[in-house]
Amino acid sequence: MQFEQLQKDMIAAMKAHDKPRKDSISVLVSAAKKIAIDNGCRDDIPEEIVNQAVLKELKSVKEQIDTCPKERTDLLEEYNARLAVFEEYAPKMLSAEEVESILKEKFADVIATKNKGQIMKTIMPELKGKADGKVINEVVAKLCQ
Repeated sequence: MQFEQLQKDMIAAMKAHDKPRKDSISVLVSAAKKIAIDNGCRDDIPEEIVNQAVLKELKSVKEQIDTCPKERTDLLEEYNARLAVFEEYAPKMLSAEEVESILKEKFADVIATKNKGQIMKTIMPELKGKADGKVINEVVAKLCQ
């Protein structure tokens, strides 16, 4: 996701008077700016940083939904609306089958060791942000059996 596109979408939501959508996109813009400043690239924000911010906020809102009391339907509706907007901007994640094929192609020698910790340490830099950590963990556990 391009940072400029995120800003344009936020402006479009403002013009349409869609406050919940504007607020959700605003959270993503702020998170991306914060990560960019922390990484020292204040002006030209690369796509990787925007994707990192979207994934972080997506994880955060999922945790909010999980921990929210069921009787607080107003909060649950707000969190679910935010989740829907965040999912629009989230990068496409690799499936378990795709992760498994990548591991078998590129990391066959490391998988042969059956050392789960070593495998995770080796593959995570390659797959971070491209696949869900839980999916990667499950595939590695399956391959180590």
